Parts: sequence; C-alpha cells; structure tokens
Amino acid sequence: MKVFQEIAELQSFIAQQRAAGKRIGFVPTMGALHSGHISLVQEALRQCEVCVVSVFVNPTQFNDPKDLQTYPRTLEADIEKLEAAGATALFSPTVETIYPEPDNRDFAVGRVAEVMEGAHRPGHFRGVMQVVSRLFDIVRPDKAFFGEKDFQQIAVIRAMVELLSLPVEIVDCPIVREEDGLALSSRNVRLSAQERSFAPEIYRVLSKSRELQGSYSPRQLEQWVVDQINATPTLRVEYFEIVDARSLERIEHWGDSPHPHGCITVFCGQVRLIDNIAYSSSI
Repeated sequence: MKVFQEIAELQSFIAQQRAAGKRIGFVPTMGALHSGHISLVQEALRQCEVCVVSVFVNPTQFNDPKDLQTYPRTLEADIEKLEAAGATALFSPTVETIYPEPDNRDFAVGRVAEVMEGAHRPGHFRGVMQVVSRLFDIVRPDKAFFGEKDFQQIAVIRAMVELLSLPVEIVDCPIVREEDGLALSSRNVRLSAQERSFAPEIYRVLSKSRELQGSYSPRQLEQWVVDQINATPTLRVEYFEIVDARSLERIEHWGDSPHPHGCITVFCGQVRLIDNIAYSSSI
C-alpha cells in the first residue's frame, strides 16, 4: 500500500491507475479504523480495481471542540489494518493541505441536512459536505463507499453530489455490528467497561420495536423506544425519529412512507452513539 500526504503525489498515482484502465474506489474516513471501515475497503475492492482510503479528522464538522480534541487518532494501527485488507493507497493529509484557506462554502441541499443530526449539531453537515466535496475533487473517484450507520450523512452526501453534479456513484454498505448488536464506531473505544455493557441495549430495543410496529403508530413507537432506552443505566436518548428513508421527514402514519426508517442518537455516559433501523413498509 502506498501512503500519500501531498495532493500532487496522490493525483499522479491515481492518474497512472486510470491510464491503466482501472476504476477508482474511495473510502473517506476519520481514522481509528475498525471492522466496519474494513468492510467498506473490501467492498470497494470488489467493485473497483483501486481502493484509495483517506484518514483525516475534519475540524469543520465538529461543533463541539472537546469532541474534536478527544476523537481517537490511531494512524499507525490504521495503516496496518489497511495493508492487511489490501487497500491500494492511503491519503493522510494535514488540515493545511485540505484547507489552505478557510472554507466558507455552504450547500443548499434542503431539509435532509436540517433535521435530526442537522438540528442537534448545527454546522455539522456543512463541515461534512465541505470535506467530502474537497476530497472528491482531489481523488476524483468513480465510486465512494459509506457505511449505513451514518444513515443521514449518506442522504446528505447524495444530495450534495446531485447539487454539484459530481460524477461519482455513492455506494452505501450495511452496518457492521459486534456480536451483541452494538454498531461498530470509532467512539466505542471511549466507553467504560460499564458503559460498554449497557450500550447494546440500543440495538436490542430497536430490534424489538420492529416486532411492535403493527401495534403502535410511528409516534407511539418512538416514545416506547425512548422510554425503554432511557430506563437503562448510563443511556440517555437525544432523539429518536421515524422518518421516510428518502426525504428524512418524520412520518405520522405507517402509510405515509414506502420506506419507514428509525434514526436514533443516544448518549452512553458522555459518548454519543448513533444507530438506525428499517421498518416494514407493509404495515
């Protein structure tokens, strides 16, 4: 695996691969890689001949300076994992490389960036779109791969790609979970042993809620999920909304959407965890 820090060197390498007729797959990450990230690399290598991975902790998407400061950084371990997975190249730029001058761009993608995470983390998706559009401009991938744990983020990036008419296909990949159901996240390493023991309750409750879908309206089921999780030590729901999977607008009745989807954010101690689940469209 080749490791690049400079844009020109990376682009020269990618140009050589393109000249050889190879397709470029891209996996943008903030590092602290786990099996979920590696599954994206593996899917990129299934669909493309070249897999470029970026590791960059993007400061513009953190609305909490403490969260930025405590975000795990494990570059040496990340390199080992990527080499073992067969990644073609790693791009690990500095902040100054990505933002040689302040990025003040905004993106009019509409409601998908304003609800849920957009409402609770002002400016977050603006920062996500800044860095992803910048990385797309640098790498110029044929396909970019994202994990469905960040369900709303994928919707926002798709909207940005459409807004900017970018020639890249967005590929969403299934959530990877621990054996006890906890969605893999770089933030999980910050959980204490006690917090880690309670965190799987999030997915257990979400899974149980699917069984109850026929007995509750979306709003009633939202409240049931919140009550169940909040009754668990160390867990506190920030929001849980059942929305249309395309528009991300909250639904009142199951018939309001052909693709109902539940999106949740839970504080486990001080660690903010997200998850989501698809509901049946036949209720």
